[in-house]
Formats: sequence, C-alpha cells, structure tokens
Amino acid sequence: MCSLLPLRTLCLLPSPAYPLFLRHSTSLRPRFVFSPDWHYHKTSLVPLHRSFSMEVDPPGSLADAPAAPSTSNLKRPQTEEINDASTAAKRAKPEQPENAPAEGVEGAEAAKEQTDKRGDGKKGQKQKGKKGKDKDNGRNRRRGTRAENEEVRTPDNGEPKAPRLPKRACAMLIGFCGDGYNGMQIQADPKVRTIEGVLFDALIKVGAVSQDNSDNPTKVKLGRAARTDAGVHAAGNVVSLKLINEIPGVPDLVARINEELPPEIRVWSIIRVQNSFNARTTCDSRKYTYFFPSYLMIPPKPGSGLHNMLKAQGAELTTHPFWENTDPAATPQDDLKRKRAYRITSEQLAALRETAQKFEGSHNFHNFTVGRDFRDRSCQRVLKSIEISDPAVYGDTEWIAVLLHGQSFMLHQIRKMISALVLSCRTNTPPQIIEEMYGPRQVFVPKMPALGLLLEYPIFESYSRRIAAVNEKLQPGDPEYRAPIDFEVHRAQLDAFKQNLIYSKMRSIEDQFGIFDGWIRSIDAYAGHDLEYLNPKGIIPQTAVVKRGEFRNNPFREKKRYDATSFPVGGDAAAAGSVEEEESSEDEEAHLPLDKEGLADLEG
Repeated sequence: MCSLLPLRTLCLLPSPAYPLFLRHSTSLRPRFVFSPDWHYHKTSLVPLHRSFSMEVDPPGSLADAPAAPSTSNLKRPQTEEINDASTAAKRAKPEQPENAPAEGVEGAEAAKEQTDKRGDGKKGQKQKGKKGKDKDNGRNRRRGTRAENEEVRTPDNGEPKAPRLPKRACAMLIGFCGDGYNGMQIQADPKVRTIEGVLFDALIKVGAVSQDNSDNPTKVKLGRAARTDAGVHAAGNVVSLKLINEIPGVPDLVARINEELPPEIRVWSIIRVQNSFNARTTCDSRKYTYFFPSYLMIPPKPGSGLHNMLKAQGAELTTHPFWENTDPAATPQDDLKRKRAYRITSEQLAALRETAQKFEGSHNFHNFTVGRDFRDRSCQRVLKSIEISDPAVYGDTEWIAVLLHGQSFMLHQIRKMISALVLSCRTNTPPQIIEEMYGPRQVFVPKMPALGLLLEYPIFESYSRRIAAVNEKLQPGDPEYRAPIDFEVHRAQLDAFKQNLIYSKMRSIEDQFGIFDGWIRSIDAYAGHDLEYLNPKGIIPQTAVVKRGEFRNNPFREKKRYDATSFPVGGDAAAAGSVEEEESSEDEEAHLPLDKEGLADLEG
C-alpha cells in the first residue's frame, strides 16, 4: 500500500517522477480506492476531500486482474445504493393490485400516463442531435396553406387511416393565366392567392399529396423552374415535387387534377424524373415573349417634357406625321383612338431589330434589374437569342412580339430590356446606348407594363441528354425509364390556351383601359434628368448617373398600375388616363431581400 498523497500533487508530477515499477511493469497494476466521503462538483472531478489510497496488486497474470474502473463509473456510494435498489426493484415483478387496470388498451393508457408523468421534468429540455446541436423539428416554421389554428384533417372516427402510398419524384408541366394571382410561388399566408397554392390544394383533394404532408409543401420538396411576378402569365412552367402518382381508382391523374383546378390553371402532363431533379437548378434556359402595341414607336408629342429634353440634348427633331395637324383641344382619349390606327414603318422595325441584337451574348445586366450593382457577379447573364416578329393586327391595334431565350432572368430584367429597346428607338438614340448600360455607371430604366409579359416555357436540354444515355437500354414501360421534358409535344394545347385565356384577355384589357398608352404618356411627361441617356450621341451623361443613397432632384416615379394585369370590371380608358393623379410606387429596393439567396429566389 502506497502512502497517501494529495491528488493535486500526484497529478502534477511529471512522468519520470512516477515509480519505475508502475511505468514498466505489466503485472503490477495500480488500483485507486476512493474514500466514502469523496465529493464531486457538478461539472468537474475536483474533490473536496483530497485524499485517496493506491493499492498495487501482487505479481500475477493480467487475465486474473480486475478491470480498472472508468471515470464514468465514479459515483457517490449513496447514489450507487439507490441505483442498486432501483435495479433490484425493476427485476422483481410487482404484484398486481386488485384495482389495477387490465392488460390491453386500458393498461396501455395507464402506462402512457406514467410515461407522461416521468417526462414532465424534461419538457423544457431541447432534443439534441448526434453532434450535440439543438434539434429543431420545424414545429415553429410553418410554410403550409393551412391556417394557424385550423385542426389537422383526420379520417372520421371509427374509420381506419388510409394506407400509405409511395411518393415518386415527378415533374408537372403546367400553364396558367396570372390574372388575379399574387405570383407563382406559394406563400406562408393562406389568404394570399398564388398559382402554387391553388395547385397544391388540388393535389391534396385528389390524393396526390397525403394528409400528413398537406400542411407543409417542403415535405414534398415543392419547387418551380421559373418564378413569375403577380399577374404574369405562363403557357408552360415546371413544378417539381414528390408525388403519389398512382392512386387507386384514379386511372387518369392529369384529368382528375384538372377537374379540381380553375380553368386558368392547367396541367399538361406529369413525368417521372430522377430523384436528384430540381426544377430551378436543373433548368438550362427559359423562353419569354413580350407583346406591345406598335403605336409606342410614335415619337414624343411636341411640347412634352421628353420632347423638350431631347431638343436640349441637341437632337434634330422634325414633326412626325402623326402629330401634324393635331387638334390642340384633343384629349388623351382622342389621341388614343388615332394611335390604334397607327402602323409601324419598315425603318422603325429594322431599327428595333438592330438595337435588339445588342442584348445577345453574355453581359452585365445590372442596369436592367433592381437591388444590384455593377460589382455583383450574379448580374452577368447570357441571352442566347432575341427575335422580333413581324407585326400583326388584332382588332384595331397592331401588336409586336419579342421572343427572348436566355439562361435565366433577374427580377424585372425583361421589362426593363424592352423599355430600353423601345425608348431608344422612338427617340433615335444610337444602338450603342445599350452597350453603355453594361458599364459601371448606374442609370434608371423604367419598367414596361407587366401586362405584355408571357413565360413560354423552360428548357431542360442537359437533363434530357443525361436521361437519354440511361434510357438507351430501357423500354418506356421499364420502372427506371425517364421521359424527357418537352413542351413541344403539347404545342396544340399551348397555342389554344394562349389564344383563349392569355392573348384575348391581354388585348381586351388594353382595348378597355389603354394601359400601354398611359405608360408612354407618363414617360413623355417626365422633364427630369433620369432619362437624359436618350440622346443623339448614344452616351450616358453625368447628369443621368444614379448614385445609390444620394438625393436626386425630380426623380422619375413609376406608377403602381403598370405592375398589374387585372383591372376592375366596368372601368374605362378615362380612368386609366389619369396617370398624373395616381400615387407613385414606393421604393422597391427597400423591400427586397438583402442576401443573394433571396434575390436568386426572385429570378425567372
């Protein structure tokens, strides 16, 4: 038996100071015997009584030697006695009292009651994962469409719960008219009507999404290829999610879903996809079309603010034939009637096509969005092609369609691009002004009305090539076969949908309210410096440069009504003509997300 030493002294001794036989002998093993009055701190092994004894076993075989106690087994004797008594009580089967609950349902309820009582003391503790981090099961992060206090929908009492059906990774090809909807993406507030919200509710009704997943779209990994703003239409878009695509008693799932949807939302097809498929990140490019009346190409009215600004910039202005012999007492409604009969000239159409070519390729489009500057690398985008079709007359108005095919588009990018295209051509500004806008100088470009924007469909070329290699050795009926995502197989349906629900409504709103006429008159009425890049030199003057956070005298104020695509029934062009009396839209950048992930979520 070694003499008693203070524990702190022994712990501080260097290795050579230990007895030689303790360091080199394999047969003599020390054993520490702690006194009964050993006490511990809650979070450490610092003893209050610093004495212990160390015994050394006599020489013998290691197999006969008892195992050294681990630190985790160092407990107070009182606690060990209690634990031993408790263990013994558990091993002994208790006798059932006379009034004990019978085995079965009542017994289970009683056991559950006792379990709940035992767990009462742990209610305030958070669950922890493998790495010790607090585990949040998402109970406080609701993103579903059900109201906060609404009860979870369960089967009627007495009926068995519906059997679980397998979910499969699917892509839904859909089309919609955005009138009356607050955009494509589903919102946490169930009162906000969105395309995905209505579609998700229809999937729940038909059983394609189970009741267990009905309160949270993220449970089925809901995503979309292109996010559209409020009121924007789409002939084709892709929604990816895990779907119950084989439902007993539903032979045609697409037809059954369309029965639950309003006529302005259609499902074209449902395609099985690979498990790694994500509609937004897998998408290679998108195609959009923008429509506008050709009368926007008429030069500014003589005497207007924009006309006077062009004259001050040194532009040689001649009176356009449209403005010759105009009645000074003519109202905006009188001018609009004459504008509808206007037809674009071949020279103007050629100027549009020449300027539009400046958009093709990879450029820094920071001046064609909001919330970003020249240094943001995400503003570098690729426009694959831009085409301007021949004008077509519908009713009394001539329309021009611009088809854009790009990798991806930032918030308001297309509307600002078409605005710069139209304004530069109608003011005879050289096409090089578009290239100037790719530089570091920040300028203000107004947005075209949202009414003319249409998402044609997203394209998945890379994904189609990848699954084509997998499908080489498979047949369409094989479980591992994956069909390509191609909207052209639905061309007849897409054209009929666009004609009946999108184009006709777009033209009807323009005929009734004159949205595009009101927008161009708000541009011509402006007499500040923000649009001085429209000049015969095709350069950006210092007076037109916008510096963030710096006060600007008489800045251009955009109107809220030009972000809308639906208007009250019974309105007229006179109501639309009073744009000067409308309230200006608020500063949009103040309400945008500050992080790149949030801005990326606003892209289309």
